[in-house]
Order: sequence, then structure tokens, then C-alpha cells
Amino acid sequence: MNFKKLPLSIILCFVLTAVFAQDDDIFGISQKAKNPKSESGLGNVARNVLEMFSVELSGGGAYQQFGTSFYSETPALYPFSRYQNLEGDPLDISEENPLDMKGGDWVFPNWNGGMRINLFNLLTIGGGFGQEWGNLAPMQGGDYQFDFEGATYQVNKLYGTVGLVLYDANRRRAFLNWRYRNYSSSNLYMMSELKQRARQNYPWSFVFEAEFGKLKLKNAYDAALDDGPNPYVPRLAVSDKNYYGLGLRIERDFSDYTKVFIKGGADFRKFTYAASDFSEVQDLDQKVYAMQVGLAVTFPGTKRCKIGGCGVVMKHMHNGIEVRGSGIFNFQNRKVGQWY
Repeated sequence: MNFKKLPLSIILCFVLTAVFAQDDDIFGISQKAKNPKSESGLGNVARNVLEMFSVELSGGGAYQQFGTSFYSETPALYPFSRYQNLEGDPLDISEENPLDMKGGDWVFPNWNGGMRINLFNLLTIGGGFGQEWGNLAPMQGGDYQFDFEGATYQVNKLYGTVGLVLYDANRRRAFLNWRYRNYSSSNLYMMSELKQRARQNYPWSFVFEAEFGKLKLKNAYDAALDDGPNPYVPRLAVSDKNYYGLGLRIERDFSDYTKVFIKGGADFRKFTYAASDFSEVQDLDQKVYAMQVGLAVTFPGTKRCKIGGCGVVMKHMHNGIEVRGSGIFNFQNRKVGQWY
């Protein structure tokens, strides 16, 4: 073909079309995901920060244990009695030799709702509100038992959490790189195997979590005081000290923005139980071994695509701005096995 004989206007048309086709990647599929999410710099920062936040709701059950080293010069002021060996030896306790007593029962239901911040997939911080309903079984020690004069209790709690990500997809890739470290980069077979394994979808995360907070005890009253001078005065009370807990959280991603999790752990708390005339109190230790199942949803920082006729389901670009083509309950850049 002789380009010299072509009209100048046609040549310019081809040149401009090629230039605009290079600069205008309609869907941006060939570009990497690190793209602006907003037309303004401030909006882009705000949307990146928004994706660090998630809301969650969980519920489950627990087993709780109350324990105390009981000593009082006037045991009759407490719901304290012998429950076996009625003809046995009299109670022999002292301040230096108290009577160790323990008792436990189930807590159901208990639920938590809160918010969490993901910091670089390394740390998580959060907080929230929770409630639990539990039974108060008698504590026993030796031939004696301590009967709580209320059968149940209810606790409200405000808590904060700090978590350390122990293992997830990023750490799995680092572990695979470490395992294949002895193979030469020229070993194409092993390098191909490494890349395939590193690219596999790994939806699991393991987080070691510490919890701390304040308790407010409700509906734990001494029925014997109903007709007394101070009706509905609680004898069981929360200590002024904060409670703390430790746990392991196992998460599974169902999409870029949703996950389910199981959390198991133990809380350690302090209570007091007052004598019938409130002249003294007994210090009680409570341990709560809980298991919860929950759902967490991350705020999407990328807007949903609203271009009519655009059928792209992956994250893509319009006018230099990243948008998503799927809802928050679907993977955005899906791989094999994630389409249905």
C-alpha cells in the first residue's frame, strides 16, 4: 500500500485513534488494582480509610465458674450451709486457712456487636457492646456449699480488643517463599509450582486477640431482701477492677468485604458478694469460657459501577477511577471456583 497516496485526513484519523486507544483503557482490566477510588485526593484517602473499618455481630454460649476463698467470723450472714456429712466435723477455717469453694454453670445466650479496624493486615483494634445471661449454681468446698440467692444474672459489657494476625494469605505466601528458598530461580519447574501455590485462594485468617472492658451487672438481686428496709439491693456486685480476656479468632473470607468467624477464649473477672447486713463482703473470681460464631462486613471503599450496559464483574476503571462490578457478597476479582 502506498501511504503517500492516502488523504492526510485519513492518516490523522488512524494516528489519533491509536493514541486514544492507548490512553483510554475503557475497563482498566489490564491495569493493577492500586488506582484512585475518587476524583479528588481527599476523597481517595477517605475511601481507603473507610475500607479499614468493619462491623460485626456474633453470638454463642459459654461456661462460667465462680470461685472464692471463703472466710468469715459470722458465716450465718451468708447463704452458707453444710450439704453432706451432717454429723461431720464442724467448720474449721481461719483468715490464714480459708475454705476454697468453686461452682459453675452455663451462660446462654451471649452476644457481641462492634466495630473493628484492620491495620495493614497485621494488627486489629476494635470495640463494642455485649450482653450475656447466666445461671448461678452453688459453689461447693469440702462438706459445705454457698447458695446464691438469685438463680440467674445478666451482664452488660463495654469492651475493646487488640488482635495480632498470626497467619493469613500474606503470611502463607511468605512461608511458601521460605520453603522454596533452596531452589534456584533457574529451576523453572519448582518456580512454576511456587507461583501456582502462591496464587491459590487462601481464605483463612488466624488472629490472637486480647479483650478488656467494663461490666455492669443487672438482674442479680437477693430475693430475701424484697420485704426488707432496702428492697432489690444487689448482694452480688461487679468489682471496680476491669475485666480482661484472651482468645483465638478463626476467620474465613466469603468475599473481599464479608467474612464469618469463630472465636473461642476465656474472660477473667472480679465480683463481690455482700453479707446479709452488708457489714462485709466476699471476693469472687469468675472465669468465662466462651465460644461465638459471627459475621463481619467491611465498608466498601470502591464505588459500585453505575455505567449502563457495563457488564464487567471485576474491579475496573472508568475515567481513571476504580469501580467494582459485583456486590459486597461476591469476590471482586474472581478466580477459578469463585464464580458461583
